[in-house]
Amino acid sequence: AGPGSYTVGTMSERFDCHYCRDPLQGKKYVQKEGRHCCVKCFEKFCANTCIECKKPIGADSKELHFKNRYWHDNCFRCFKCYTSLVNEPFMLRENNKVWCSNCTAAADAPRCKGCFKPIIAGDQNVEYKKMVWHKDCFTCSQCKQVIGSGSFFPKGEDFYCVSCHEHKFAKTCAKCKNPITSGGLTYQEQPWHSECFICSNCKNQLGGKRFTAVEDQFYCVECYKECVAKKCAGCKNPITAGFGRGTSVVNYEDESWHDYCFKCTKCARGLANKRFVCHNGKIYCAECPKRL
Repeated sequence: AGPGSYTVGTMSERFDCHYCRDPLQGKKYVQKEGRHCCVKCFEKFCANTCIECKKPIGADSKELHFKNRYWHDNCFRCFKCYTSLVNEPFMLRENNKVWCSNCTAAADAPRCKGCFKPIIAGDQNVEYKKMVWHKDCFTCSQCKQVIGSGSFFPKGEDFYCVSCHEHKFAKTCAKCKNPITSGGLTYQEQPWHSECFICSNCKNQLGGKRFTAVEDQFYCVECYKECVAKKCAGCKNPITAGFGRGTSVVNYEDESWHDYCFKCTKCARGLANKRFVCHNGKIYCAECPKRL
């Protein structure tokens, strides 16, 4: 950019200043729009005003103009970084301020939600629901480690890596106390890993299978029969209430019977909930001992 609208020189002819009428011969003058004037009057009446410093741009100054706006060459600098923009690309922004291309790009770039600095084209970034971070600024709210492009879990305004989310929010197994990240099962309102809910004897998983709980131990049907259940004094088979025929048990002294096995040794009459007699270690109804 340059003046273009006036010329400056030293008057060799006889002319008077158009404004103050002082003679100009042998003096420096300015010619603008067909009028000759001294330098002082030019600055007072004709000079353009610098849009930056608000002072007149004198005849001895270099002038730059753009869209009817004028600057001293020394005032034509980037509003943000103060770099001279003479012969450099620039952008005229709000309040008639000129910006260099780098500062323009930075100002128009989206801001990182982590460090609040601009994300310039080419920067690795992470986007989520109209929010954006530099890749290295996207960190776990708990451990502060960089999540980057890895998996994460959002919780309100916070973001968690997989490990921290598991320990902070996942259900904890009643046996091993570690988080249950997938699957699992519930027994008596407590969560378990499927691989932790096993038979105490054979160690097979019990999920979806019939089992018996004895205090804090669990047993599959076969192991309960073999290892835990009392043996019927009559048929010698395990007494497994709920697993097979009958659920009632008859206990007498240190022995137990299925209710259907508790019968008279002589006449085979069922004696559950009836009077009976024990003679020489055998059970009889009230009548049969009289016949022995």
